[in-house]
Amino acid sequence: MAKGKQKGQKGTKITLKIAKNSLRVSFDGGLRLDLSKMGITTFPKCILKLTDVDELDLSRNKLKKIPSSIENFQKLRWLDLHSNQLEELPKTIGTLQNLFYLNICNNKLTTKNLPEELNLLKNLRILNLGLNCLDSIPTTLGALKELREIGLFDNALTSIPNSVKKLPKLKKLNTERNPFPDSEKQEEHADSIKRTETLYLVQEKDLCCSCLKMCQDERDKLKELNNMTPSPSKKPSFSLLLTPNSAAKNNQEEWRLS
Repeated sequence: MAKGKQKGQKGTKITLKIAKNSLRVSFDGGLRLDLSKMGITTFPKCILKLTDVDELDLSRNKLKKIPSSIENFQKLRWLDLHSNQLEELPKTIGTLQNLFYLNICNNKLTTKNLPEELNLLKNLRILNLGLNCLDSIPTTLGALKELREIGLFDNALTSIPNSVKKLPKLKKLNTERNPFPDSEKQEEHADSIKRTETLYLVQEKDLCCSCLKMCQDERDKLKELNNMTPSPSKKPSFSLLLTPNSAAKNNQEEWRLS
């Protein structure tokens, strides 16, 4: 067993050397500290010397608490704490103004211990609160105007605040497996959110020969039909026009709500 990684009742001991060896370059060139699945039971103080990271992954450990010193990670854009034993979050999490991704799914968080300061994360786009012990959602989360995706599945929720459902940029809201009084009605609320799919545009030079030919053929068909008078009752469909880009992703580590 490597020096510094001594397992016991106190969990894995993380040294600064281990932490430095866990640094990775993220897909967009940022610095990622990956300490996931290491049996950690207490927040490693040594990583406070690595606060210039852009991403911090402490998921799949046994953490019960995140210290207020998390505020030292002011560059953080991505914080993954899912699948721990967290019962509360520090108020100082609200100081992480660059944070756009926060995953605290699969913990032991209650509504009471959800800090109001979460509403200060003005740049947050993705928030996963699924698989916790929440019986309500703070209306103050409606202040997070940049939110695109929210996971609230597998909690004890009986309603979703209008301030959250009506967030201007919200595209995905997962509220499955909550004890809503009228589950069908809640599903309607979730499904009423306008969802848009991203269209990825590429230049012809970036397509392979087969994809390029497919697009050209479909484009020729479209031109032919444009010269005809289309039937008013039926509009032509050209699903294959999107085929070359159907597998494109913004982020290879993109979190999925459903």
